[in-house]
Formats: sequence, C-alpha cells, structure tokens
Amino acid sequence: MATPVFEEFDPASDCGCPGCVHWRRVLPRFPQTRSGRHPAAHRAVLLAAAASTALVAGQAAPALAAPHAPARPGVPADDEPDTPQGGKAPLHGPAGKPARPAGPVRTPETTRADIIKRAKKWVAAKVPYSMYAYWGDGYRQDCSGFVSMAWNLPGNEWTGSLEQYGVRISKEDLQPGDILLFHNPADPEKGSHVVIFGGWTDYTHTYYIAYEETRPYARRQSTPYAYWSHSDRYRAYRYKGLAGGPTGVRPGTEKPSTEKPGTEKPGTEKPDAAQSGSGKPGAPAGTPYPGRAYFGPGANNKHVTRLGRMLVERGAGRYYTSGPGPRWSDADRRATRAFQQAQGWRGQDADGLPGPRTWALLVTGEGRDITAGTAGPPAPASHGVSGYPGRAMFRPGAANTYVTLLGKQLVKKGFGKYYTTGPGPRWGEADRRNVEAFQRAQGWRGGAADGYPGPETWRRLFS
Repeated sequence: MATPVFEEFDPASDCGCPGCVHWRRVLPRFPQTRSGRHPAAHRAVLLAAAASTALVAGQAAPALAAPHAPARPGVPADDEPDTPQGGKAPLHGPAGKPARPAGPVRTPETTRADIIKRAKKWVAAKVPYSMYAYWGDGYRQDCSGFVSMAWNLPGNEWTGSLEQYGVRISKEDLQPGDILLFHNPADPEKGSHVVIFGGWTDYTHTYYIAYEETRPYARRQSTPYAYWSHSDRYRAYRYKGLAGGPTGVRPGTEKPSTEKPGTEKPGTEKPDAAQSGSGKPGAPAGTPYPGRAYFGPGANNKHVTRLGRMLVERGAGRYYTSGPGPRWSDADRRATRAFQQAQGWRGQDADGLPGPRTWALLVTGEGRDITAGTAGPPAPASHGVSGYPGRAMFRPGAANTYVTLLGKQLVKKGFGKYYTTGPGPRWGEADRRNVEAFQRAQGWRGGAADGYPGPETWRRLFS
C-alpha cells in the first residue's frame, strides 16, 4: 500500500482554531518553533506521520482535523471580531497575573485628541492583529497593546492591568479617548477585549465609533453599546493622565467627532476652527461650546434652546414662528446660517450648524448682528434639504420621478448592484436595498439604515 501524502501547512502564529489554542495553553510561550514553523502545525505533521505509519501497517486510523469554532449564534459574522486576549507576554507575571511595576503607576499626560490621533494612525496603517508581534513603535499588536499605544503608556499592558491606568466612569460620561474594557479573569483568552470609544453615532446612544485592534487588522467601526458580545460585562474607564485630570475635560472640547448619523455636514466650518485661537475672547466660564453633536436633525437638548435665544437676540427672530425650543428645527438651521453669513462666511463655512467660533461670537456678543439686508438662505424644500420631496415619495406602491432620480444617483455613487433593470419611477425592493447599502456605508445601523431615504440620506447622495 502506498504511503499517503500529507501536505505541511504554516498558519499564522496567532491562529484561533481550537487546536492552536490548545497548544498555546499547554506549551511554553514561544512565537514559533526553532524551525520557524507554527507549533500546532509542527505537531500536526508529526501526528500525520504517525497516522501514515499506522496505515502502512494495515491498521485504520481516524482522520485528524480540528474544525474551527462555529460562529456565535445571532451575531453578524462580518461585524464581530474574534479577538481573544493575548497569551502570556513579557508583561505577565507568574500564574498569568500581570507584573506590577515596582514604583507608582506612571501615566504620561496626553489629550483626547492625541489618543484618537494615535489610534487613527494604526487604523490607517492597517496594523495586523497578533498576540505575539510588535509594531515599529514597540507596542504589541493585540487589543490591549493597541490601547497601551493610544494612551501612550510606558509599556505593553493587558486587559487584566489596564484598569489601574484609568478611573471608572458611567456610560453617560463616555467621551472620545475613554475605553470599554472586558477582562475575563477565569479565562483571559475567552472574551477578554478592550476598545477605544470614539463618540456616539446616534442620539439614542445605542451605537458608537469603536477604535480597536482585531483580526485581520486595526479598524474603526460603528459598534453596538457596549459590544457585540458579553455586552453586560464591559466597563468604561477614563485615562488618569488626561491633560487637566480625568474629570477636567468638558464634553465637546476635543477634536474627535461625536456626531450622530444624520447630522454630519459637509465642510469643517473653517472660520470657527481657524479663528478660535486668534486671541479674541471665547466662551465665558459656564458656557463652553458643547460640541457639534448637540446640533442638527434629531437633536433635542437645552443647548438648542440657548442657541435659538442667542440668535434671536442677534436679529434672527424672523426665522422663528414659535420657540426657540429644545428640538432642532429648520428655523434653527436658517437662523444660524444667517448669522454666519452676516460674518462674511460663505459656502460650506456657513452651513447652518454652529461650530466653536460661531458659539463664541454669540455668547460674547461679538461679531456682526443679522440685519434686514443679510442674505438669508432660501426657504428649504423639505427638512432644510434642497430638493428632498419627503418620505411619502419613497414607499411601496409609489411611482414618481423622484424614485427615478434617486435610483440614477445611487447608480452614479456606486450603489446600484441590486438593480436588474431600470432604475425606474416605481419604488421597489431593489431601490430599498440599494438605499440601505448606501446608508450602511455611512456607518449607520438599525433603524437609521432601513432603506428608506430621509432628508440626510438625500443630502449626502446629492451633495
């Protein structure tokens, strides 16, 4: 009988299959064997050779295979990463416990903006996930190494030791640069994970932007709070070394975006960004700029009311038929835009959403008031979005020119794969699925990506 041929393989050293996980637990922690091969693969070859000997001897031997673990039920396979806690690393002490520093824990000072900036560098570089490899900056390429890097810690920590560098906070206090941490002390390789909070994506605070190191590489993605799995076991922490102290930074004062789906607008409102450091007085104590996320479609808070009252005092009363009130409306947008245009700003710099410079001018009483001759925005077609005809035009049974126009724009933007014919004037499932694909490409999930175009979907499609 001919000897069977077994093909040797060399999977990645951080393979997560049950066989590799088993060998990592029972064998010494070496990145690779002396031959450069994966430990599990090396033993697979030895076992295969033994099996071939048995077959030659005329004895049947069962096939040796380690199937990969099945996907978690009920969880989107494309969204939830498989990110086990890394194996024992140099920062681990005996029995898997973290090696505590000899002296006090050092927390180098940093800012929220710098934390997000460092995280974005790994995301842009697509740093590959590994529990054993180290990136050029010296940090380990797993989830806890990623946070150690972003927090600018003096060494590589793991999920069991990161909490000593932070203070516990509540969900309501989360701001960009904070972390969400789950450490499983019973089995650190099962479920343990940590991500960096990048800001809420919706006003209901059910989804947020997560920066994380995961297979296959570092990513930035809209994520359900607190995480795809083990959600109830994640805890929020704020870095102790934040400039001004862990509680000394007010919401909205840092650069990372906390905007909701449906509120992001074109442009960066350059006058606000460029002039905020020009030496003119900013917002007085007690009235800081709350952040761009508090203004726009869907916003409903006290800052909208305050904005409206300040605008009325500066000559925008004619834009309001009632109020101002806490719910953002087209009147707020038009009044804000009129004030911005009164300062001489044009185009995307006068988009009707208050930035830090707009806010500073309003609360200090500086800048030019809105006059009768100020060029105000034309009355919008619907919801403040020019050309948007309303939701009723995009429902089952609808047939009109707007459906055709929408379909053609979707194709132009590269979201027409569900069309087999057309686009045409009659609303159909292909239209809905293409719109949903476009909405999901904006990072929206759940009801925000239902496939029916609202005013913000329309604005983004035609901008």
